[in-house]
Amino acid sequence: MQKALLALLLGSALVLGACGNNDKDNAASEDTKTTDNAANDTTTDEKATTTNADGEKIAKEKCISCHGNDLTGAMGPDLTKIGSTLSESEIKDILNKGKGQMPAKPANGLQSDDEVNAVAKWLSEQK
Repeated sequence: MQKALLALLLGSALVLGACGNNDKDNAASEDTKTTDNAANDTTTDEKATTTNADGEKIAKEKCISCHGNDLTGAMGPDLTKIGSTLSESEIKDILNKGKGQMPAKPANGLQSDDEVNAVAKWLSEQK
């Protein structure tokens, strides 16, 4: 009985740790926000490119623990062609509210609506 309880506790800690918040990622995110605010004179096209690149970077930093290093699936499903099945709006909804074993924001590592929007936009383009 004690072994089963210990195994359950260790398994739970592993899952929660893998999907939990990473302070190093938060610090990098805050640095990015500060840099973005300092460069408010960029054009709309430059911002769109930056947001798309940020979406890819954020997804690859915060989603790999469940979706695999190349996002082809591990504990979570394959995300490499998710845009062919889900719209940007549907992806945002899942990122914000969770679905199945996918935790909702912020437990999934995404801390802000800007991060959710950037990741959802980038994932919706993966077809």
